[in-house]
Order: sequence, then C-alpha cells, then structure tokens
Amino acid sequence: MLQRIKNEYIYISTFGRIFKALRSIEAKPDQIIPLQIAEFSKKTPDAIAIFYENKEISYKELIDRSNKYTQWFLNNNLSKGDVVALMMENRPEFLACWIGITQAGGTVALINTNLSGQPLDYSLGISQASNLILGSELLESFSTASDKTKSNFKTWIQGDYNDSNYLEDLDKCLDDLSADKPELDYKITNDDDALYIYTSGTTGNPKAAKISHKRLRLMMLGFKGAIQPNKNDRVYNVLPLYHSAGGVIAVGLALTSGASLVLKRKFSVNEFWDDVHKYKITIFQYIGELCRYLLNAPYHKHEKDHNLRMVSGNGLRPDIWDNFKERFNIKNILEFYGATEGNVSLMNYDGKSGAIGRIPKYMQKILNIHIIKYDVEKEEPIRDENGFCIPCGVNEVGEAIGEIILPGSFEGYVDKTATNKKILVDVFTKGDQYFRSGDLLSKDELGYVYFIDRIGDTFRWKGENVATSEVAEAFADFDGILETNVYGVSIPGSDGKAGMAALSTDKDINLENLYQSLSSSLPSYAQPLFLRIKKEIEITGTFKHRKVELVKDGYNPKEIKEPMYFCDHETQTYLPLDQELFDKIQNKELKL
Repeated sequence: MLQRIKNEYIYISTFGRIFKALRSIEAKPDQIIPLQIAEFSKKTPDAIAIFYENKEISYKELIDRSNKYTQWFLNNNLSKGDVVALMMENRPEFLACWIGITQAGGTVALINTNLSGQPLDYSLGISQASNLILGSELLESFSTASDKTKSNFKTWIQGDYNDSNYLEDLDKCLDDLSADKPELDYKITNDDDALYIYTSGTTGNPKAAKISHKRLRLMMLGFKGAIQPNKNDRVYNVLPLYHSAGGVIAVGLALTSGASLVLKRKFSVNEFWDDVHKYKITIFQYIGELCRYLLNAPYHKHEKDHNLRMVSGNGLRPDIWDNFKERFNIKNILEFYGATEGNVSLMNYDGKSGAIGRIPKYMQKILNIHIIKYDVEKEEPIRDENGFCIPCGVNEVGEAIGEIILPGSFEGYVDKTATNKKILVDVFTKGDQYFRSGDLLSKDELGYVYFIDRIGDTFRWKGENVATSEVAEAFADFDGILETNVYGVSIPGSDGKAGMAALSTDKDINLENLYQSLSSSLPSYAQPLFLRIKKEIEITGTFKHRKVELVKDGYNPKEIKEPMYFCDHETQTYLPLDQELFDKIQNKELKL
C-alpha cells in the first residue's frame, strides 16, 4: 500500500511538472527551440554545450555557427517554409545546421545516413527540398543516388573532401559569413514546420513525418519536465541525430536546460562505459536493443562505477529490464512510448518493471488514449453491431489509438495519402477521428500499459495470435543466444503463418535443450517451427529489427546457405532443415 501511494505521488507530481512546462507553448507561440537554446549563449556563453571527440563546443560557439547557417539560408534566396535536406552523421555541425535554418523559418529534412540507391532517391525526392547539405563522410553513399536525384539538388558539401565539379564548398561559404543573427521581418511560430523526420522503414519506404515548432517544443519540454535536467547534467547520446530519440529528445534534455550533450558519432559497446566514466555522464538516452548489447558484453570495470542518475528511452523489454537495472546499478529508468508522427505518448514515471507508461482511471479522459479490440487475421479493428470500436478490458490486447481533438492536431506525414491511412474514423461516435498507432498494447488493473507487438509482426497460427516480442523473450536467457528476431512465414496448405526465429549466437546451441526450454515457456502454437542461425541480426539505423527481408527469404535451403532447423515434436528437438525435409513440408507430407 505504501508503494502504491508513493507511485501515485510520483505520477501526479511528474505529470504536474510536465503540464507546467507545456503551458508556455501556447502562451508564447514564438518562443521556438532555437531561441531557447540561444538564451544560454547569452546567460552562460562559455558553458559547454557539446562534447564531441575530445572537442568542447561552448553555447556561444554553437549559436555563432548556427547564425552562419541562418545567413546562408537567406543569402541563397530561400524563404520561410522552404526545405533543406540534411544528410550528415552525428557531429556538432548537424545541430548548428538545423538550429540555424529553422530559426530562419526553413524546414530541415533529416535524411537517414544508412540509405543508398533507391531508398535514398525516394527519401530525398519526398523531402521537397532543392538544396542538400551533405557531410563529406557520406559522399560514397550519395554517389549511389540516381543521376536524376543528383540533378534535382544543389549539393553543399561540409567537411574535408576532394574538389568536385557538382558540389558547393559549404565550409568556405560559411567562413565568409557573419556570426551575428540577422534581423527578420517575419515571425516563426508554433504553426511553422521545423523538421521532417523519417520513419525507420522497417516495413517499406520511409515516410517523412512533419514536426512543427509546436511539436518540437512538446517533445523536448515534455521530457524536460519529466526528467528535470539541470546545467550540471551531462547527457550521453549515441543515437542518430536524424531520428527523434537521439535528435530531439536527447538533444532537448541537454540544450534546453543549459546542460551538456556528450555526442557520439556511433554507438560502441567497447567504449560505452569508458565514455560514461570519462565524461561523468548523468543521463543516458537508450534504445532497448542497446541495453541488450550491453548485457551481452563482458564485465567492464566502470559498469557500476558511474554517475548515472537516469536512463531514458524506449524498447527496454521485460525480459532484460531487471537484469539491466541490477547489473549496472541503474537508479532510475524512464521508459516511454510514442511514435515520431503520432499523438499517443506515454511515460513510465515510477519505473514499474516492463511497463511503457500508465493511464490511471482518473486520467483517462485527459489523456484521450484508448486500447481497442483488434482482429489480427483481418488486420482491422473489431466493431460492434452499431459499427463502433470496442474498448479492451483489463489485460486484453488491442491497438492503441489517440483522439484527434482538433483538426491538424495530428500533423502526419508530408505525403497526405500516408497521413489519411493512419486516421481511424467513427471510433466511438459518428465523425470522431483517432490516430492509429499500429501497435498492440495491453493495460493492467492499475493502468500500467505494456507493449505487446507491432501490428503486422503479430501473426496467427493454429487459430491463435502469436506476438513476436513475447516469443523472442523466451530465447533471452538461453546460453549462447545473443539476439533473436521472430517473424511469421507461410506454409502451403496451412492457414495463417508459422513462427520462425533468426538467431545470432556466440557458441553452438544445444538444440534438444532449446526445444525443452521453449516448450516449457511457450504454448505449442507459439513455439517457432523454424530456426535460422545468422552471424548478426540486421537492424535499421535506429536499432530496430528488420523483418521484411527475412520474411521474403523464407526457409528454402536452396536459397539460404545459413544453417536452418525444423521443430520436430516427435523427437523433441530441432532437426537440420535439408532439401528433403523442405520438400516434405511443401508437399504437405508432414503433420505440422
């Protein structure tokens, strides 16, 4: 009971701080994020804004550099609302660029640095930009773009490179510009677009989500209210700046509070604890898979010897939550849930193990987030006899949706067709509109919410719904298995999809023991029928598992040279999947 009271106090007080932080957004519509960061260049000009590769960039240096980008934007006859594409790996220049352009009224499209070829053509094409700022480290990736794409952009190269006829030298241009912020004869407010941030593309081409200055403030100041960073904090960011977790939340925690951002070009398991120790990190922004990588790593002398007071992020799965917290002596975990483009946002304020947030009964009407019954087989919400959606009961799995209270409150994507696909109408009353999260969640009797799976990742087998995330958790503690990616594959003559798991390992797996372990922790319909052993599990640039290619690959030994195994319930083990066994499955000669 005392713990319940304590948790209620934490919830109410934290929500109150967030609400207070967000009130100023409507009250002061022109106090955009670049102006808030610039205030620290006046109050504490010599304070370190960014630590990067043994360099220290002060707030004054950051804003001086940003003002040069503002000058560059205006000098190139770009106007309020014009889009500039930015393709650059993590470094201070990335932040100076978008701060400077957005304070001039421009919109910056943040291009995924892992793209090449057709996906890069597509992302640049939908950006609606005519200017591209390209980090020299990505010249090779950009060279894979089509000639048509290259001809559509005036490309500005930033960083060391060999002279090229079709690229403009951005550094040389900026060197000649003033570091003073130019006077503008117009205002930039909440309603103007600041950034385009692309979805990760786990299920196809990425979509460009529109991030207005209002939404940017909501995201940054909401987390600031929850975590309460101060000028003495040091925020460690290893996540890509082109995405919202690293580029908005981690950056906002540091730069809107006068704290320091410790920026890493890329995540390194081997360097993680050395960095945390060296820079005296107090806040770490995570993605769940990074926590798993750290747990799989050998002991490090600094893994308990640190100043971390808070880790914040999303995707920390229940199967590793407690181990992660205990092994690394993590004091506070703030897990959150939300999509870059969506209006469904949750935070787990009190650190309840495995939960992504909480919706107490007394907050239901205020938060306007619902979980509705969903038909996995038909891939659509279930409706009652009157045609309305049905709320889920306690611990029942369904799709999370968020009410679009005012027109435009869901900003959506640059592509209006893609936006409309995410809107569900006539949900509880005629004409109402809700944002579809595309995620299956459940809520317990106390209002704690748990992530179950992505819609499309969950599949049906033997008439039952199978959540890939729950199946993956069953592999978590098995000796030798580092990482698991679960998906469904079609089998001739069978309804639904059978489970298949791609595994990365660091030793030979005892298949009989694995069978026994899975059969004791999973119902028979959820136990994967196939296993595939891989050197590593493919991920997106934001550390999410890629499933599309694995599903397309299937399980044909003629096409897949990696070891594969078939679940044989008679011998109670996994047998090597050879061509003879594959043919029997295809010819429906086996009872599955």
